Formats: sequence, structure tokens, C-alpha cells
Amino acid sequence: MLNTQSPIRSGFGPRTTAQEVLKGQDLSGKTAIVTGGHSGLGLETTRALASAGARIVVGARSLVPAREAIGQIKGVEIWELDLSDLSSVRRFAETFLDLGRRADIIINSAGVMACPETRVGPGWEAQFATNHLGHYALVNLLWPALVEGARVVSVSSAGHHYSAIRWDDVQFDHGYDKWLAYGQSKTANALFAVHLDAMGRSRGVRAFSLHPGSIMTPLQRHIPLEEMIALGWADEAGNPAHPEALKTPEQGAATQVWAATSPQLTGMGGLYCEDCDIAGMAVGDDNSLVGVRAHAIDPDQARRLWALSAELTGINAFSA
Repeated sequence: MLNTQSPIRSGFGPRTTAQEVLKGQDLSGKTAIVTGGHSGLGLETTRALASAGARIVVGARSLVPAREAIGQIKGVEIWELDLSDLSSVRRFAETFLDLGRRADIIINSAGVMACPETRVGPGWEAQFATNHLGHYALVNLLWPALVEGARVVSVSSAGHHYSAIRWDDVQFDHGYDKWLAYGQSKTANALFAVHLDAMGRSRGVRAFSLHPGSIMTPLQRHIPLEEMIALGWADEAGNPAHPEALKTPEQGAATQVWAATSPQLTGMGGLYCEDCDIAGMAVGDDNSLVGVRAHAIDPDQARRLWALSAELTGINAFSA
């Protein structure tokens, strides 16, 4: 099947919900791991997959609010997972493997956005560490558990337009910009999918990344109201300035659920998606943030990022 970065006219769109994507699908007998599956888009993803019969393992940094949010959903387990802490990532993966569990889907949905400068681990910039390195380590450690035909889905963002990988200062040691740091981490999510797909396709494991759309979720918790007003996101009362342009959380979760389950993507991988379809390439200096920038799907950049991530974490499922 043709495997190019161009729309396939899926029949879905920006207002499609996760439940609509799954209509007619039976996921009974399948296991999905969803990071951050108790909040925002992750919560709606968990609800949708569980309603289709999948068993879900949710990785959550804080267990109490996670249990309050999803503890009553049938077929859902909640395990502690702090993506900014490699020891926590290792414990999660080792427990899963020790139990002899197998995974059909991994959705890397957890993340942070535009947070104040924070250092984790050996001094890593927190957005790069949490959004990318933690997920990189998790998937590599869980690699033996992925079944043939499994899919790994990384929630990137149109924020990847803001920045390619800053090879001369990945950790922002020479001046921090929270939006560039966020953009870099979202580019990293997309590049991760590109190289994972290249490495995993011989075993039938495919990977995708995506932009979920504009949605008001707890992801915005680090952005002051004054800044959201200045950005044109909110009015003086804190309400969305342009509610007609926003997706609901159910609509926002649809693209990651589509990428994880859709038979329309059989035989494909390494692609960036949006609005429940494969995204087209971004054009020139278009500031609409539509489509994917070449720097986020470049296989050479993806290979280089993988090597850096392996060096930083000491983890690589594909090392000789």
C-alpha cells in the first residue's frame, strides 16, 4: 500500500468523535497501554477503547485522581508511571513484562506544555524529558511485549511547527524558551514515530504521530490567564475566545484512536495524522499550523534523535 504523507480521504473529519471512529470495531481480547489515560484526551481515549472491549492499562503519575476519574470503567487498570523519572518508567515496564502481558496498542498521550523551566533526571529539560524521553524509554522497554500487528501512537501537536530539534542546545542550557521547548518536544514525538516504524515494520509493528486539534484540557495548566488572553485563546473571564474553533475532548481524542485502530491504515506507518486522516505537508511560511513540517518526519533527523535518546537514557531495544 502507498505510504506517503498525504490525506487518504478517510471519511472522517475534525468533528468526528473517538466513539464514531470505533463504530463497528470489536477490540475484545486486545490490550492497550495509554499514558495519561485518566485526564484530558487520554481520558476520552480510555473511555472509547474500553467501550469497544479493549483492556486498558493506564499509566498515571498520581494514582488517587486517576482512580477518581476512571476507576469505575470496566476493564481498566491504573499503574503508577512518572515519565520524567526513568526509574518509574522501568518499574512500569518490568511489571508488565514480569506478568507475561502482551500489548496490541500503546498510546503515548501524557505530556506537559509550556511549563516554567524545570530540570529532571540528570538535568534534562522537563518537556523534552517527559514528552519524548520518557515515552522513548517506555516503548523500548516494552518492545518484547508488543504483538505482531501492534501500533504505537505518539500524540504530537501542531506545536511542532515552532521548532525543529535544536541540536546545538537540546536541553536549553543557554536560555530557556517554553514555547520553543514545547515545539521541540512535539517534533521529537513525530520523529520517534518515524524511526520506530522503520525499525518495527519487519515485525509488523507500526507507529504513527498526530495533532489532536485545539482543545481546552488540563494541558494548559501552566499558561496564565493573561497569556491566554494575549494569545487570543481566552477572554477576560477565562472563557474560550473562539469556542467554535475548538474541538471537544471526545473529538480531540478521535485522531489518536483512529491511528491506533483504523483498518484504513493497514500496511502503513511512520506518518503524521490530523483530523482522523493522514496530514498533508505544511506549505511554505503558512502560519495556520496545518499539516506537518518536513523537519518532523525527516528519516535522517529521526535516526539522529533515536541515537541521542539511546545515549541519554542508556536504553535501546534495537542495539546490536
